[in-house]
Amino acid sequence: MLLVIDVGNTDTVLGVYDGEELVHDWRIRTMIDHTVDEYGMLILNLYKSSRIGSMAIKNIIISCVVPPMLDILEPLCRKYFGVQPLIVGPGVKTGMPIFYDNPKEVGADRIVNAVAAYEKYRRDLIIVDFGTATTFDYISPKGEYMGGCIAPGMMIASEALFQRAAKLPRVELSTPRCIITKDTVSGMQAGIMFGYAGLVDGIVERMKAEIGSAPLVIATGGLANRIAREAKQIDVVEEMLTLEGLRIIFKRNLKKCEA
Repeated sequence: MLLVIDVGNTDTVLGVYDGEELVHDWRIRTMIDHTVDEYGMLILNLYKSSRIGSMAIKNIIISCVVPPMLDILEPLCRKYFGVQPLIVGPGVKTGMPIFYDNPKEVGADRIVNAVAAYEKYRRDLIIVDFGTATTFDYISPKGEYMGGCIAPGMMIASEALFQRAAKLPRVELSTPRCIITKDTVSGMQAGIMFGYAGLVDGIVERMKAEIGSAPLVIATGGLANRIAREAKQIDVVEEMLTLEGLRIIFKRNLKKCEA
C-alpha cells in the first residue's frame, strides 16, 4: 500500500492507496510544534481505527509547503514505517513542464493538483484550490503548467475580521440564506461566502479573457463544495485531487523509489 501525505499550512491530509483505489483518507491539523513521536502515534492511531497496520505501508510520498514539517515527517516515516519517503520537489519527475520564472517557487501542492487534473481530463484547465490561500492555476491544452495567481484564503479573511475589528466575533464559514442580513454573524458569513464566490468568478473570467479560451474550471480543497454552490464559473469539484496527484507522481518515480 502507498501512503500519500499532503502538508498544508492549516491542515495535513493523508490517504492510503491500494493500487489505484483510495481506501482511506484523514484530515488532521498541521502542527509544527509536535514531535516525531507525537505525530507518529497520532498517525498509527488513525490506522488502528481503519485496521491498517504500519507494515502494510510499503511506500510513502509527501507534498509539503511547510518546510519545518519535513524535519518531523521524514524521520517519522523511517522510524514508524521503515520507509524513506519521496518528497515532491526539484529532481522528482512530474511529467509536466513548468513555465514559471523560477519553478522552485511554485508550491508543490499546485503542481500535484495540476498533474492529477490533466491526467484525468487531458485538456486545458483552471484549478482553484481553497486552502489557507486560494490559488488559481492555468494548465495548457498540452499539459503545461503556465502559472496563475494567489489570493488570501477564506479562513484568513474571517480570522482577520475577528482579530482586527473589536466588535466582530469569530464565525463559522457557512452560507446564509440571503445577502441582506439582519444580524452581525450572518452579515459576516454573507460577506465572506458570497464575496469569495464573486472573487472566484471575477478572477476566472479575467483568466479566460487573457487566455482567449474557456478551460474547464476545477475546484478542490476543504471549502470547494461550499463555494462551488455559489460561484458560477466552477464546472466540477474534485475533493481528492491532491492525493490522486501524489499517487500519479509516485508511480512516475517508481523505479527511483525502488532503487
